[in-house]
Amino acid sequence: MAKHLLVLYYYMSILIAVFVLNSCNTQKQIESSKVFRYNEYRNVTSLDPAFSRNPQNIWPINQLFNGLVQLNKKLEVVPEIANSWTISSDGLTYVFNLREDVYFHTSPLFGPNETRKVVADDFVYSFDRLKDPKIGSPGGWVLQQVDEYEATEKHIFTIRLKNPFPAFLGILTMRYCSVVPREIASHFGENFRSNPIGTGPFYFKRWDENVKLVLRKNNNYFEQDPQGQRLPYLEAIAIQFIPDIQSEFMLFLQGKLDFINSLDASYKDELLNPNGSLKSKYKDRVNMLRGPYLNTEYIGIYLDNDNPAIQSKNIRKALNIGFDRKLMISYLRNNIGYPSKKGFIPKGLPGTSEIDINYNPNYARTLVNDFIEETKITPKLKLTTDSNYLDICEYLQRELQKIGIEIKVEVLPTASLRQAKSSGKLELFRASWIADYPDAENYLSLFNSLNFSPRGPNYTHFSNPKFDKLYQESLNLVSDSLRIKKYEEMNALIMSENPIIPLYYDQVIRFVQKDVYGMEINPINQLVIKNIWKK
Repeated sequence: MAKHLLVLYYYMSILIAVFVLNSCNTQKQIESSKVFRYNEYRNVTSLDPAFSRNPQNIWPINQLFNGLVQLNKKLEVVPEIANSWTISSDGLTYVFNLREDVYFHTSPLFGPNETRKVVADDFVYSFDRLKDPKIGSPGGWVLQQVDEYEATEKHIFTIRLKNPFPAFLGILTMRYCSVVPREIASHFGENFRSNPIGTGPFYFKRWDENVKLVLRKNNNYFEQDPQGQRLPYLEAIAIQFIPDIQSEFMLFLQGKLDFINSLDASYKDELLNPNGSLKSKYKDRVNMLRGPYLNTEYIGIYLDNDNPAIQSKNIRKALNIGFDRKLMISYLRNNIGYPSKKGFIPKGLPGTSEIDINYNPNYARTLVNDFIEETKITPKLKLTTDSNYLDICEYLQRELQKIGIEIKVEVLPTASLRQAKSSGKLELFRASWIADYPDAENYLSLFNSLNFSPRGPNYTHFSNPKFDKLYQESLNLVSDSLRIKKYEEMNALIMSENPIIPLYYDQVIRFVQKDVYGMEINPINQLVIKNIWKK
């Protein structure tokens, strides 16, 4: 009975979604070919860019807001609201010249004209919000390297850094750095999360939490395509919140969703051949987009734990070389992904070292036997994961048992896993790190001792004075080649201590309906809808 009620709930959600879409335009029904539809099974918690901390929030926020600069599909920093900028020779001062044709979405709170142009003072206010403890934004860290900022003229915004930081332009592409209007954000306070006003290609229409989010076309948007046509092409975006991934897949096959993102174990063998290619029966119905993803999947080892096996560098080494990554990806991922044999920095970013974490079960077994002989202890470890990665963790459990390491796998809800990982309650934990910005520093920051969790992302509590020195030196290097050499040295140093077990470098994979055009993938898996159209 419970299962039937769940199915009924899903289809009631669809009916409500149709009603919401139709009610968005009382004059005429929006044609299906003008609406982009996708499901967010993880749900959205805020549409305020100050809280754009995860992909489920970032995707709709990316349609609603703009910042100074943005990334193109090659991960190059290109203009957005700033049409040009200069950087001083010492790398400390950034001067941004703003476009003068960017308007906020309409709102009665703006007064009789119901909108106004974006000016440099708006960026001052937006940056102030990130640092305001009353707001409590998790994105305040993006301004760590900033000394001061000001509106030097009406359309000129100046930022001065404490130290040279070449990755700073990349940080500014993050949605945390979007511009918001003082009149609206201050009026709504914390309720700005559900009353967003931005400058993006779509504006907020309606949000029935846990059911549906609807965005509509911004006819006053400033960007154009290469032919001079104003973006976006579509009239609306409809986002559903169905938590069951299998139901999401069935709706996609029925043509009720325009794309699905990523690959779930529940349907990977239905869509893909073992070699990762799309099965022939779907080639006439579905397009598959696939490419590198700046996402490292890994097992973290909490080094402040008093388990002797965790304190042993040899056991940590054995954990890294005691299983076959290539076989794991082939068997469990249908060859979607790349074996993480070069350490923590993923494929596609400069900074990987000339190292290879090769599968060597005989040497791994020798390291374990030496530990047992020395300590008279059989290494026993607990690995915690969420249900989405249980198959990978059970694979590790079986393979590592062969070399003499006993692994107990524990499953927690995703939110509980995140909290326990941050508070140091887990011995081993499954995790991933998706690039916030396209620079290897973003990955290496997880091993800086100043970033110990819970105040920072160093969940393993790795601490090495030489690493910290190299990390600080790299922040002050303007030369790309010299900085990358530091990155390579740091990556090699991390893997000599083995505070993590890199599993694989992920791939972006999307399955898209045949009538959807213009969708592109990028290595940070950002969803860009302004260039999409349907037939």
